Amino acid sequence: MNETVAILVGGGPAPGINGVISAATIRCLAEGRKVLGIEQGFKWIMQGDVSKVTPLTLEQVSRLHFRGGSVLKTARANPTKNSAHLAQALKSLAQLGVTGLITIGGDDTCFSALTLERAAQGRLRVVHVPKTIDNDLDLPQGVPTFGFQTARHLGTYAVKSILEDARTTSHWFFVVAMGRKAGHLALGIGKAAGATLTLIPEEFTERPVRLAKVADILAGAIIKRLSQGREDGVAVLAEGLAEVMNPDDLTALASVSRDEHGHVELADLDLGRVLKEEVLKRLKPYGLAPTIRLKDLGFELRCADPIPFDMEYCRELGYCAAEFLIGGGTGAMVSIVNGEFVPMPFNTILDPATQRTRIRMVDVSAGPYRIARRYMIRLDSSDFEQSERLTRCAAVVGLTAEAFRERFASLVMHERRV
Repeated sequence: MNETVAILVGGGPAPGINGVISAATIRCLAEGRKVLGIEQGFKWIMQGDVSKVTPLTLEQVSRLHFRGGSVLKTARANPTKNSAHLAQALKSLAQLGVTGLITIGGDDTCFSALTLERAAQGRLRVVHVPKTIDNDLDLPQGVPTFGFQTARHLGTYAVKSILEDARTTSHWFFVVAMGRKAGHLALGIGKAAGATLTLIPEEFTERPVRLAKVADILAGAIIKRLSQGREDGVAVLAEGLAEVMNPDDLTALASVSRDEHGHVELADLDLGRVLKEEVLKRLKPYGLAPTIRLKDLGFELRCADPIPFDMEYCRELGYCAAEFLIGGGTGAMVSIVNGEFVPMPFNTILDPATQRTRIRMVDVSAGPYRIARRYMIRLDSSDFEQSERLTRCAAVVGLTAEAFRERFASLVMHERRV
């Protein structure tokens, strides 16, 4: 009953963080535990600074679940890069009398929590709550990371408006959606909004992906759309495309910085601009010069007020995390399957090859992706098999059917039929 539980948030913001903090705090306080809120993740405690730690009270956290952002702020500080930082983080927590730690974050924060729990050798119990709008943590099938549904919801309405703008102005829009490794958010938004097409890294089996191939797909979509009598369209692009592209192709994006976990700061990569220039370069010889507008979609989603799904979901996650610690649990990530709490031990979520937490990718062989592809307007095998379609597309660029086939058929040669 004299235990002290600490809560911290790492990584990027996601709608629902405050709901987890609130529910976990209320549950711990009800059991007589003291609760401490650690600001900015591991940033200060791994440097031995405990001044950014404050007790959390019922009055402070009540009704927090309605609000976006994080009352404890967040940071990408990584205590696993330096053994001295890891040791200092443990020392700071011991100094504060912390016996239980709730971490809220994505795959990097989860790995930090896992490493900390192992290093503590029983002196500290740790539970992790999976958070990311990318939806890429390795939870059971069909179980989202919190924040994803709110980001998808708001992103869909943004693209809905952009679709109308495109139709009204006869313009194309390239919308780059967040998603460092996986295309869940881009695909979720594109499917729900009915975007013209959506490109995600998982659809490309050959790595690295050449910039030219992605640009050809987009140019082909514009040509096909014109063959159907439409000058407008919206392409939703997962920012993770940049992660799988040939590094030599990205020199056009200039030098970029990396975060504490070694990841390229994708926000610094103007992927939309480079793709726009490459697409226009490909279309110019055919006398085509569509107006292409650019929109990055992500930062306006991360601190939005959560929709009811994430409000409820995050309160349940916070409750289960607290209950797990109160019951003596440690070394697990929280998940809720069919309404029941299912702890996922840290050693079951590691990738054997990398010894890092596994990333959940979009399954491009599954029904949800196949359905999405059927509604996209982009060149596919049927455009080269049906003479009428082939003739219409070729006419747009002033080529013979055979010349068009020779130029663009390679885009679909290795694609599985969907």
